[in-house]
Amino acid sequence: MGSTDTPLRGIIFDMDGVLCDSEAFICEAAREMFRRDYGATVPAGDFVPFVGAGEDRYIGGPAEVHGIPITMPAAKDRTYAIYLELIRGRLQPLAGAVDFIRRARSAGLALAVASAADRVKVEGNLAEIGVPASDFVAVITGSDVARKKPHPDGFLAAAAALALPGEQCLVVEDAINGCRAGVAAGATVLGLTTSFAAAALREAGASHVAADLDSVGAELQHQLGMA
Repeated sequence: MGSTDTPLRGIIFDMDGVLCDSEAFICEAAREMFRRDYGATVPAGDFVPFVGAGEDRYIGGPAEVHGIPITMPAAKDRTYAIYLELIRGRLQPLAGAVDFIRRARSAGLALAVASAADRVKVEGNLAEIGVPASDFVAVITGSDVARKKPHPDGFLAAAAALALPGEQCLVVEDAINGCRAGVAAGATVLGLTTSFAAAALREAGASHVAADLDSVGAELQHQLGMA
């Protein structure tokens, strides 16, 4: 785990729960896909057990429960097409996210995104909230690594793309498995309490905790050269 004595030269952001919250929209898109293409009504609650398992399981799990004979990846591609329609003008950045990214860039920090989501969703979200993929040195997605969180592969790939060791990176996460992955990558971890309580994030290895990127503590901002 990084320490306050380690200079931080890069930041690796998770996406959902850190920069934006798209869960409601992907659920709406998947439900609409089932309605349009299969004439099936799938309750929103049926997707909950599959949150965080990747879009294949997020769509495939409820299909199995309801006996809907979907074809992959066609059903996922269709869901994403609907999703990109739904988020237009509706998906908003989480508090402080856009300003924090701009300030970090101004401070000379190298920036990356590492998300377990598929690239079409990641790039669509980033563009919609006003920080397109081109604003980052690298965008690592679920299809770029063999092992998902809590394995560190995504964060290690992002650090490598930034030409930095993990120890010189700050990982910003909102999930327990994400915090564990950041620690395993050797990074300092900032946990945002979007999805889990502060105590759970600290237990998972977060050195710093904040409600959102608008309320990051002065000590961490100083370590980043953003104070």
